Amino acid sequence: MTHGLTVNGFSTLEDERPRFYLDLMLRAALINTGTELLLGDVPDAHLAFIAREILPLGLRIQEQRTVPDGVAIRDALAELFLRCEILFVTGGLGPTSDDITREAVAESLRLELQKDSELLASLIQRLRARGIKWTSHIARQAEVPAGAQVLANENGSASGLYLKATINPQISSPHLFVLPGPPRELQPMFRSSVMTILREIARVPHSIQQRLYAITGIGESTVEEVIGEKVLAISGVELGYCARPGQVDVRIVGEPDALDRADTIIKGELGLSIFSTNNETLEEVLVKLLTKRKETLAVAESCTGGLLANRITNIPGASEVFVAGYVCYANRAKIGMLDVDPELIEQHGAVSEPVARALAECARACAGSTYAVATTGIAGPTGGTPKKPVGTVYVGLAAPTGTVVKKLFFPSDRKTFKQLAAQAAFEVLRRKLFK
Repeated sequence: MTHGLTVNGFSTLEDERPRFYLDLMLRAALINTGTELLLGDVPDAHLAFIAREILPLGLRIQEQRTVPDGVAIRDALAELFLRCEILFVTGGLGPTSDDITREAVAESLRLELQKDSELLASLIQRLRARGIKWTSHIARQAEVPAGAQVLANENGSASGLYLKATINPQISSPHLFVLPGPPRELQPMFRSSVMTILREIARVPHSIQQRLYAITGIGESTVEEVIGEKVLAISGVELGYCARPGQVDVRIVGEPDALDRADTIIKGELGLSIFSTNNETLEEVLVKLLTKRKETLAVAESCTGGLLANRITNIPGASEVFVAGYVCYANRAKIGMLDVDPELIEQHGAVSEPVARALAECARACAGSTYAVATTGIAGPTGGTPKKPVGTVYVGLAAPTGTVVKKLFFPSDRKTFKQLAAQAAFEVLRRKLFK
């Protein structure tokens, strides 16, 4: 008998047998603080990150709360103290009047806030080095609940805090991690400090592992149809799926021997559609492949509007392989920037196989690159025709061995269309590199 559920963004098909270790898991919860989150001004960036980081330890976020600044923080702490063994709290550690998480935690645990002289000196030095004027409010960030461990913040002024479950024997509380709100501060702190502590806390058997397979070019339902029943027939394996534009992630959790058997099935059935087993993006894989082969890339983009170039240049080391990006959105730009024959556009239209071919070949010639990828399509919501409806896209790939063009169809909103077209363009190049 199987049951469907959702865990950390993964829809899962879970056999009753894999639960042999789930009952051993410590319950973890997350409180995100900040009125701006509930107003929709700032998206939550913490749940997905923390959930992914702690899963290899056998930990999962069982519950999440998002609360505004103020008394709601104390109420959420009081409720979740009784519902989990590990609690993460994010935000509200800054110097302004609405940053009260530190005070709420100290009050909830009946601990005094004490000035940490080393932390205060570090704050003064940090602000002085950056030419920021010191104010009395900033000194609040050097206040620490008695007995708390300070977690260094190399990317901001708000240090994190770790409070053991036994920090006040008179109060039943979980292991408590209080972390800054900005992701650029929280994430490095989590990896360098929080994970070290969590490894000592987690009591799930060390033999439990997880493996991740990133797949493109196949839909989630097809992936499940191909591997689902076969993998779930293996005792002790939990299987989950997470779909995103142009990609499906498959995660398996269990004992190593069982995972080896599942791995054989997944790789055997999905083959080249798996582009990474190391949690890499498709653009990371491409940069590594091109670097290894000492080959280069240029892109000519119409409908993707620079998304290909943006994704590639986000990867460290891209300068070794990426030569140029041409965003030729208007027809006159296609003609002026890359010398595309205007008669091709007039005869076939900008969204066509001949124009996609010309864009790729002209970009490769102009950049002097080994490969060039081109995209031209109709993102919508207007501009479609019966022969070329909204969602139509042509991907061209110019290579030393010749040029290929692939016609695809992604009827969706503009943003998703661009993501799907970019993923498809990268996949055309990846498969060429593997051939």
